[in-house]
Amino acid sequence: MAEPAGLLVDWGGVMTTNLFGSFERFCDAEGLDHAAIANAFRHDPEARELLIALEEGRLEPVDFEPRFATMLGLPRERHTGMIERMFSGSGLDEPMVEAVRRARNAGVPTGLISNSWGLDTYPRDLLAELFDGVVISGEVGIRKPAVRIYELGAQAIGLAPQACVFVDDLPFNLTPAAEMGMRTIRHVSADETIPELEEMLAVALGG
Repeated sequence: MAEPAGLLVDWGGVMTTNLFGSFERFCDAEGLDHAAIANAFRHDPEARELLIALEEGRLEPVDFEPRFATMLGLPRERHTGMIERMFSGSGLDEPMVEAVRRARNAGVPTGLISNSWGLDTYPRDLLAELFDGVVISGEVGIRKPAVRIYELGAQAIGLAPQACVFVDDLPFNLTPAAEMGMRTIRHVSADETIPELEEMLAVALGG
């Protein structure tokens, strides 16, 4: 198999630290069950539909917050700013940021494919520095794991899907990419992902 020529990555949980850990800390701080958010999205169809609408840009964060907060049992005064608090326990994964920066500087086309929780949560200056192409679900009205969003990601960096490697922390987001011919990496930590990328892309990315 030919080496991939381009790199596509997820944002939350790949270019940032673990989001599920942040959600759990939010639950602890709000007096909820430790896994309340994860359980809602896994087992409550209404919560799942809210998430899909948010990620596809059909529901604004200001409308998502009170509806999802009510499902979680949060009092009204805790509704506003809920998304910001949910994500406050995560930050940039600096080794991954530097790896993508090095890949782009080495001539590797780089792109982002991200399911969004609103469009104001991304550091746009950093995105412009790191990526040749950016595909955000709330802007295109399509979310992973829909096949079309992977096609858009590859198009955004001027390559065929078969010429790309895609990195995501969620296994079900990797399956469609692999079926399209992308090489895929399930991200668990930068220590594991960066060596795999170096091997696939034949570029030095670590410090």
